[in-house]
Amino acid sequence: MAADNPHGAMFRVIVPNQHSRVTFVELFFDLVFVFAVTQISHTLLHHFTPLGAVHVAVLFLAVWWLWVFTAWVTNWLNPELTPVRLLLFAMMLGGLVLSTTIPTAFEGRGLWFAIAYAAMQVGRTAFWLLATPLHRTAVRHNAIRILTWLSISAALWIAGGLAEGERRLWLWIAAVTWEYISPAARFWVPKLGFSSVEAWAVEGGHMAERCGLFVIIALGEAIIVNGATFAELEWTASNILAFVSALVGAIAMWWIYFHKGAEAGLERISKSSESGRLARLAYTYLHMPIIAGIILTAVSNELVLKHPSGHSDARTVLSTIGGPLVFLIGTILFKHAVRGFLQLSHGIGIILLLVLWWFASELSPLWLSMATSAILIVVAVWESVSLGSKVEEAGEH
Repeated sequence: MAADNPHGAMFRVIVPNQHSRVTFVELFFDLVFVFAVTQISHTLLHHFTPLGAVHVAVLFLAVWWLWVFTAWVTNWLNPELTPVRLLLFAMMLGGLVLSTTIPTAFEGRGLWFAIAYAAMQVGRTAFWLLATPLHRTAVRHNAIRILTWLSISAALWIAGGLAEGERRLWLWIAAVTWEYISPAARFWVPKLGFSSVEAWAVEGGHMAERCGLFVIIALGEAIIVNGATFAELEWTASNILAFVSALVGAIAMWWIYFHKGAEAGLERISKSSESGRLARLAYTYLHMPIIAGIILTAVSNELVLKHPSGHSDARTVLSTIGGPLVFLIGTILFKHAVRGFLQLSHGIGIILLLVLWWFASELSPLWLSMATSAILIVVAVWESVSLGSKVEEAGEH
């Protein structure tokens, strides 16, 4: 019975040696972030300037932080219960408002973005605090710490929404920086001090699965952009090859993340005595560049499909090489966190992408796309073969 749960009536019931499944309402909630990711990639595509990239980076960091903090809370609370479901439905409304304002967040609808974001972050955390029973002092203190930090950042977000131009940008940079340093600072507040590792304990399998699903969201958005753009074009040999190259690149990214990495992460965090510390590093921070790399690759897919011939301009080079590069940097760091060693295949892939950058402008967008997809395939195959050999050697011994 939920009421008999020692962790609290609205908390998940943890079954030993069995990870909590991702619920249907969590998957339903994620649909809002499919829209958010699409909005981010399209906004970058239409504002691909140095300032536009900074704007989109701030918005992406906010969206990721909002989603991953919600994943933490639904790791503790039970989404099968009606009050928690209603919380997620309310968050979906806020998320839709937030997502629709992304293209004009630095223009006329900045205040709407700020209000939606602040309300979701503060409201969700306040709900968690109220759902925590009085006898769970460490968890309540943790909720108070997080609520304090998010309330300060909420003031910065709203102040930025009320400001304009450069002042808005600097206030929002301050807000997102404040939020990103908060877990590293262990949400220190006066009197309560730092949060403890025990207060951050998570059900590891659920956390790993939730973040893996967000990777699927980002890859799915890249495939949708690829298909939708291709459908609008007159089919030629060049854009057919570009279409196939983009799909192959997405498959290679899926293989690199899921074939070995996601499984290793799930096993490690499920068995870790410090699941909260690992979740903070591997899933909260290090998944951010993985997602960013996929979104940047989606931008590249559209640029290459529309203009496969000629020399590659700066936007095409930056997105076509930068996307896989950021993705591989994120995955090599994530796998180091869960395996304890740097994956050689990923390091070689990063080096090959950097070498390719030197003469990328001399290649057509199509050839550049095909080259980056080929590098991703090499990384995926190399890792699969090398780790497969290690498993066989371990079995023989």
